[in-house]
Amino acid sequence: MHKLLNDSPGEKIMLLGNEAIARGAVEAGVAFATTYPGTPSSEISLNLFQMSQESDLYFEYSTNEKVALEVAAAAANSGLRTFCMMKHVGLNVAADPLMTLAYVGVTGGMVILTADDPSMFSSQNEQDNRYYAKFGNLPMLEPSSVPEAKEMIKYAFELSEELNQPVLLRTTTRINHSNAYVTFGDIKPMQTKGRFEKDPGRCVTVPVVSRQLHVKVLEKMNRAKRIAETSEFNLIEGSGKFGIIANGVSYHYAQDAVKDLSIENNAKILRLGFSNPMPEQQIKDFLADCEKVLVIEEGEPFMEEAVKAFAQETGIIILINGKSEALFSRLYEYDPAMVRKNMADYFGIEYTPTEKLSVDNVPEIPMRPPNLCSGCSHRATFYEIQQAAKDMDIICPNDIGCYTLGFMPPLSTGDFVICMGSSVSSSCGFSQATDQKVVSVIGDSTFFHSGMTGLVNAVFNNHNFTLVILENDITAMTGHQPHPGVDMERFGLSGFGRVNIEKVVKAFGVEHVSIIKPFKVKKSIETIKEALAYKGVSVIISQEPCALYAKSLKLLKPRAFKVSDKCVDHRDCINTIACPSFYLEDEKVKIDADTCVGCAVCAQICPENAITPLKK
Repeated sequence: MHKLLNDSPGEKIMLLGNEAIARGAVEAGVAFATTYPGTPSSEISLNLFQMSQESDLYFEYSTNEKVALEVAAAAANSGLRTFCMMKHVGLNVAADPLMTLAYVGVTGGMVILTADDPSMFSSQNEQDNRYYAKFGNLPMLEPSSVPEAKEMIKYAFELSEELNQPVLLRTTTRINHSNAYVTFGDIKPMQTKGRFEKDPGRCVTVPVVSRQLHVKVLEKMNRAKRIAETSEFNLIEGSGKFGIIANGVSYHYAQDAVKDLSIENNAKILRLGFSNPMPEQQIKDFLADCEKVLVIEEGEPFMEEAVKAFAQETGIIILINGKSEALFSRLYEYDPAMVRKNMADYFGIEYTPTEKLSVDNVPEIPMRPPNLCSGCSHRATFYEIQQAAKDMDIICPNDIGCYTLGFMPPLSTGDFVICMGSSVSSSCGFSQATDQKVVSVIGDSTFFHSGMTGLVNAVFNNHNFTLVILENDITAMTGHQPHPGVDMERFGLSGFGRVNIEKVVKAFGVEHVSIIKPFKVKKSIETIKEALAYKGVSVIISQEPCALYAKSLKLLKPRAFKVSDKCVDHRDCINTIACPSFYLEDEKVKIDADTCVGCAVCAQICPENAITPLKK
């Protein structure tokens, strides 16, 4: 049995934050869950997917976040406790249904998790999704610790049912990917089947209906504000003239800083865990006897601006600050040392920072940039694109996935990346706006997510570019989750359909469609040249399983290569494909037999044929 399904109240277990959230959803009796995977939220969906194989929970990896939210909205309006999760930029994709779902509401508890990524460990931007709560008129909760995340999602379902409104649960990477001991609670029985009661005056959002729904959603937010005023997740601790307002992990940094600075008797902290709508009166009461207030929040000045407005309305004239050149930045994650220093500076506390250990005698740590894995078929495809187009002036719009790393030298294939699916649509623009040849790249999961509509647009408007679809049979970057093109029988699961990319592309009206096997280098280059010469929309489907995925399924036949004495040190292997299995020893190129997977791409491009299979 999956460890998160154990019905053992009181048991303490070390869990990853995302595991704790999944357990909290189970304890809440969640019956229906949807997602499109994205770090830092991916492990939540992984655990729910695994548990759905051993329980009555319905779980699906949806085509994209918009679809995931729309599927979940239907379940939540059939009376089921429903959970929809995604990373922060995924909520942009789901924003269209989100804004109107706030008007419609739900009949069963619904929680929408947005996992923000301060410092952009795995994301293309650092947006602060607290503004979606304000923008969309939705309640928002923010946990400060792993155990609290488990408890907070349970409360979020209750709050949703009390308000008949979806509730946003905002986490950050530090919550999602930290570990802590969590105490199991009771598992609420799940209701797996509901009933949709027709109510067109609420559920059919034509203008005459929506005008009335807007009134009602504002009434719901007023109710939510009253609840926030007494919420256990908005708490005040300590006393004194120094006021500190914090949220999320910053709350614990603030606690530590107050203790380290020995100002426990002169400082009080307001932690906001129910952060939208903000508890206006509680904040005004908190400010009333403060001489100075410091707001600590990663990201944007969401709380700071509101607190200043509340102070102005009440006529409280004190210094309130947070984001400034002298204090906290809007950039990146915070850390305890930063919070401690800024708190000392702001409140005028004498403080001597801990002396840092000398590292003068420690050699500099070498840079380790992200890299495509040994045997990754994307590396071969990028090399082949460059060889096929080496005499052309090309633009290569890339997309979101492992293959984004194609922009790194020496592959240097990737000139424009915005968001999921943008490679196809931006290719339409580049091909029309310039005379350069456009070769765009997209992964199979991303193609299903949001690349198909761009391709339909390209066919309809008769644009001129080549699209390379990297079909590696899995959603690789976020941890090997399935997508509509995956053979689910490889997971030992039946009952799923499978969408064929080649048939989809041809059905869209693309007349020049080619298949390449990227580990057959010469043939692939010839095929790509033919596609580049075609006037109009051409599509190349590069088919080869992800090396790590294939290894996990034991599809790889172990075969390592070595560099023989024929090598005359041209280093084409390193300078053109830079597989991480290569290394230099005494200025000679070597291959690490333990990491080489035997794709043989390097052997095919070596001018001396100096790379040969290693005999064991």
